[in-house]
Amino acid sequence: MLTHLSIRHYTVVDQLELEFRSGMTVITGETGAGKSIMLDALGLCLGDRADPKAIRPGCERAEITASFDIGNNPSARAWLAERELLHGDDCLLRRVVTGEGRSRAWINGSPATIQDCASLGQRLVDIHSQHAHQSLLRRRVQRDLLDSFAGQEARAREVADLAREWTQTREARDALRDAREEQDARAQLLAYQVGELEELGLAENELEQLETDQRQLANAEEILQAAHQALALCEEPAGAIRQARQLLSGRLHSGKTVDNARELLESVGIQLDEAQREIQRHIDGVELEPERLAAVEQRLAQVHDIARKHRVRPEELPALTETLRAELDELGGGDERLASLEATLEQLADRYRETAAQLGKARRKSSAKLEKQVTQLLGDLAMSQCRFQVALHPRESTAPHPQGLEDVEFLVSTNPGAEPQPLGRIASGGELSRISLAIQVATASHSTLPSMVFDEVDVGIGGAVAEVVGRLLRTLARDTQVLCVTHLPQVAAQGDQHLQVSKTVKREAALTQMAPLDGDERTREIARMLGGVKITEQSLAHAREMLGTRDVADA
Repeated sequence: MLTHLSIRHYTVVDQLELEFRSGMTVITGETGAGKSIMLDALGLCLGDRADPKAIRPGCERAEITASFDIGNNPSARAWLAERELLHGDDCLLRRVVTGEGRSRAWINGSPATIQDCASLGQRLVDIHSQHAHQSLLRRRVQRDLLDSFAGQEARAREVADLAREWTQTREARDALRDAREEQDARAQLLAYQVGELEELGLAENELEQLETDQRQLANAEEILQAAHQALALCEEPAGAIRQARQLLSGRLHSGKTVDNARELLESVGIQLDEAQREIQRHIDGVELEPERLAAVEQRLAQVHDIARKHRVRPEELPALTETLRAELDELGGGDERLASLEATLEQLADRYRETAAQLGKARRKSSAKLEKQVTQLLGDLAMSQCRFQVALHPRESTAPHPQGLEDVEFLVSTNPGAEPQPLGRIASGGELSRISLAIQVATASHSTLPSMVFDEVDVGIGGAVAEVVGRLLRTLARDTQVLCVTHLPQVAAQGDQHLQVSKTVKREAALTQMAPLDGDERTREIARMLGGVKITEQSLAHAREMLGTRDVADA
């Protein structure tokens, strides 16, 4: 539940710190005092759109912080744990809006997106605004209310997910069918290209070997001529080295330096002999083969022709062959993919029909319960002649639909004997307001959220009916926290906690404040709501009576 709300520099609020308890909290004040500012500020923490104009004049930014106790809120705890944001039983949401129009948000101290705040907010607070009767005119809202009342939100999401998956699979299948002609033509071209490349059969390192062979075969005569010349040139120094060694081998030549010279000459002679042998082996390996040269050059020309045709370098041909072959294999599997998509479509359709049928059964069962509860509440709200009906219209199309096998519509008949009509055709705004309140109270009683906010949902209601509204909201507060902005004393008297909003003007600047009321202060506020600006002993007595009646009911 909501435990604390801090508001700084927001609209006409300079600084406001509010503590909340369980049960029913009522918020009252003069018209125009800013009773809904607290709820607007809370909405910012829950992902509402920020307006830089809402920053208090003269301030650079507005800052709102909301604290929640989530000890008994498994949905919020799971959401936070999934994102590694769970820190004990407390959840802190913070929102800052700057005058430049920038907005930032944090969840438990970590930066968050506005979408994250909205997603988490749906698990923390259920807000019923004073314009809720307008949203109730939309069938989507009516369907969501029924599914919530039936406890079928998870199954409704599953139905929607299955329908979307079925639609996406069908689109993929249709796209594959439409592309078959183009794919067949592409497959024919690929088959020809792959066949041509496979016929070429260029091995991974073959091109490099062909180029080496071509260079050697094309220059065989020059290679042999140069090698023989090199061999001949080696003969003359070899003879000179041998003669030098002989001249230094006599008895007349002794000593260390001569020994070193003889060793060096011997080493040079050995190396020169080895060089001659290597040159001879090189000569022996070179042959004049014009026929083989022609074959190599023909093979190289074939490789280069194919490479130019495919606009790649010759060395890229093996990789191109594998790429084209893989694409051809993939296109060749089109029939298998089409069959697989058809099978998936059938499986999804079967799962959808089964799940949607279960959802429809739960909707029909809960529709009767909702009709009974709303009708009973309407009787309490002085509309005993009003008949409420939940219509389930089967869909004509058999294709999976995200909303299930039927559409949901709320119908109402305000006069005996009259046929029920859609809510939007009700002429009286007061009647629509009471019907809306009855629907909200009935569906809210099945909500799993720990906090509910009602922002002047009692507009257009007064007298004994207002007292009934207060009791209804108080009954809800037994199981969940209820925050209610109201202008009705009958509703305000039912609260467990009473907050008063006041506005003052200082130095041509408006300032809104909010303070808890107890004892005589609360009695005077109820009296003000009963009798206007001037508080009389009679209005005070009436206020005490209303508060006393509430205390007796508690006892």
